[in-house]
Amino acid sequence: MALKNREQTEEMLIRLFGSTSRPRILSLLLNYPQQAFYQREIVYETGLSLQAVQRELENLFNLGILKKHETTARVYYQIDLSSPLYKPLKEIYEFALKG
Repeated sequence: MALKNREQTEEMLIRLFGSTSRPRILSLLLNYPQQAFYQREIVYETGLSLQAVQRELENLFNLGILKKHETTARVYYQIDLSSPLYKPLKEIYEFALKG
């Protein structure tokens, strides 16, 4: 995706969600729905602080949008494809990409 298009998509999603953190995390996870990411990977990929990532991941998990898998060393998060919110979020994201 071109940088300008990505920035426009992020701006549209920020206006929708009212934060920078949530759209960045959702964009990453919606782009790779079959992949689980641990918190530090999400921090690295989104450029957000660990605290912001932890807060938003917990919010998204509590909303039923993400699945969480804990190991002794890491906590992994993945978009929950069976969530009733998955399809509408994916459609919003795709619409924003076309923006």
